[in-house]
Amino acid sequence: MATLHLMVGLPCSGKTTLARELEATCAALRLTPDEWQVRLFGQDAEDPEHNARHDLIEAMLWEIASRALVLGTNVILDYGFWAQEEREDYRARAKQLGARSEVHFLDVPPEELLRRLAQRNAQRSQTAFYIPEAMMHPWIAFFQKPTLDELEPRD
Repeated sequence: MATLHLMVGLPCSGKTTLARELEATCAALRLTPDEWQVRLFGQDAEDPEHNARHDLIEAMLWEIASRALVLGTNVILDYGFWAQEEREDYRARAKQLGARSEVHFLDVPPEELLRRLAQRNAQRSQTAFYIPEAMMHPWIAFFQKPTLDELEPRD
């Protein structure tokens, strides 16, 4: 049975690093929207069209993911999944396709996230966004940590 792996955490929490490790250990297809968006649109985090573009990319990646799950391939969605409602939605989608689901939560204190953000912003890349620190503070406040029940794998 294929497994949908949901990477949960804020920017700079280490989601993509862990997703790359899981990609190898779980023989999974890793789908990281930021990599696609930066390559297609550049460093557009502050562009008014950023969120619409990001939503479109995530929707397209889900089409790929759902087909892969049906074919029996493990999939890693490296989306962040900041809200419980979103996590539950994707877990229900996986179940509907006959796949298992697992949440991988990276709980990093705000001070460490901001330290990592400064380091990341100093080293621009083609796979990660430059994010102004001022954008990060409301995201930290909004983020909904998974409950213990959410952290349990589901068939």
